[in-house]
Amino acid sequence: MTVRADEKKRIVLPGAKPGDVFDYEEQGNGHFRLVRLNPPEPPRKMTRAEIRKAIQNSKLKFDMTWEELRNWTREP
Repeated sequence: MTVRADEKKRIVLPGAKPGDVFDYEEQGNGHFRLVRLNPPEPPRKMTRAEIRKAIQNSKLKFDMTWEELRNWTREP
């Protein structure tokens, strides 16, 4: 099969779908290799219990009341 590049150096690959990602490797002598990369699996969502535990174990603790925070962050 033959494909031709357009003015913007684009070609259409049969079997490629929108959003596919390819690894391009130049092998010399005018040859190159394209390898379709599989998309990574989406990260697993945390459960409510895991979220609560992460918040409790967080190093970002602030022992201040809302009123003290308001006074501290407002300009005089």
